[in-house]
Amino acid sequence: MSDATAAVSSAEPGVQTIPKDDKRITRGWTFYDWANSVYPLVITSSIFPIYWGSVVKDITGTDSGKTPVEFLGMSIPGTSLQNYSVSAAFLVIALISPLLTALADYSGRRKLFMQIFCYLGAASCAGLYFFEASTFTLGVVIFIMATVGFSGSIVFYNSYLPDISSEEKFDSLSARGFSMGYIGSVLLLVTCLILIQGPTLSGTPLFGLSVGEATRLSFLLTGIWWAGFAQIPFATLPADPGRPAGATNDSGWLLNGFRELGKVWEETKRQPNLKRFLLAYFTYNMGVQTVMYVATLFGSEELKLETSALIMTILLLQIVGILGAYLFAKLSERIGNTRALSWAVFIWMLICIAGYFVQAGWSFYALAAVIGLTMGAVQSLSRSTYSKIIPENTPNPAAYFSFFDVTEKVGIVIGLLVFGGISQIMGGNMRYSILALIVFFILGLVFLLQLRGRKLREDSPTAPDTFPGPPPASPTSPQL
Repeated sequence: MSDATAAVSSAEPGVQTIPKDDKRITRGWTFYDWANSVYPLVITSSIFPIYWGSVVKDITGTDSGKTPVEFLGMSIPGTSLQNYSVSAAFLVIALISPLLTALADYSGRRKLFMQIFCYLGAASCAGLYFFEASTFTLGVVIFIMATVGFSGSIVFYNSYLPDISSEEKFDSLSARGFSMGYIGSVLLLVTCLILIQGPTLSGTPLFGLSVGEATRLSFLLTGIWWAGFAQIPFATLPADPGRPAGATNDSGWLLNGFRELGKVWEETKRQPNLKRFLLAYFTYNMGVQTVMYVATLFGSEELKLETSALIMTILLLQIVGILGAYLFAKLSERIGNTRALSWAVFIWMLICIAGYFVQAGWSFYALAAVIGLTMGAVQSLSRSTYSKIIPENTPNPAAYFSFFDVTEKVGIVIGLLVFGGISQIMGGNMRYSILALIVFFILGLVFLLQLRGRKLREDSPTAPDTFPGPPPASPTSPQL
């Protein structure tokens, strides 16, 4: 596109247009990554899982986080309950996301839906300040709500990418968003660690806070950070394109939402490349997300790492993830999206093998660095690749991205169940579970290779993603 700020033509006559590559809009969009990425880092990956384990130990009076606790009349191992809570939240989003996104597309209220989920998640994070042994059941429910808020808002946020950027900039803008998220989340995590480690380092409570109080304060700060910085994208993202005259009717939001969803579903049936990519994404991302969710547990339970070592590892992942997102965005410009993704997935296969043998020490940190490098790459490139596959200027971007999100969430649920099931069968040894994840990556690579030599967007002659030279003969071929 020659004029970076020019509006593209609409897919339907009468629909308002959004300027593409407007620096104010794209910069504001990346700030939602800055705002919300504190949730997966502070709550999902680092401080909250450790605090959860300490609360479980307080309740049970044991030194193991695996000891069963009572929740809604059920006796469930503490560590398993956390995974089940995440799975429950993802199932909720997987069930309601398609309908809500169709409603948002139809009504032109995509930003409103994004705000609702954002504030639900941020308020729930802040509510975790009250999570203690005496409020355990309520705390679990609040944690589930926080996860629903985070997952729900991401669907609408991602759907803006094809609307605000020209196609040739999808990869770089997606990478910039993830990098902003990594930087912002690291800044807040370091702040929280200063609060939490203050009493340990100085011997006296920092700001009069005990370790437990400082930890719970970090959850409150996470919610404030998330909601506060989200005001930047909310102020800069454009209003949704209006519907053409006569396109709406008075049959009600709910019925029209189902109609929009049905329309998108029928459209996907006529797009083989979209189905191929979603199948590939479902399988390889199942492995990626499972590793990300169990990494802290693997380090603490299998490698017996100290809390400080776990936190340093997570910081390493975030910092290296910035480099990985940009590196693979540049690689995709040279060899195409699917080929760059294939390289990343192949590296993940090697990570699974190495994970079986890794020990505490230099090998663990080296493996963490490689995970960080490919973690950012896979997430960033997957988002931008999907944006290149869906129909250009579609009036249903949120609905299309709901299929992308449902694919991810269902994959995470299955991945966690498979990981936990294998670990249980093997007597609690998680190394076999890590090794078994290689199957997901092999399948993902096979499905990705089915896209070789094809244009990503089948309705557009301007979106080639061909493999230069002959196609790879096997996953280990140097031409992959």
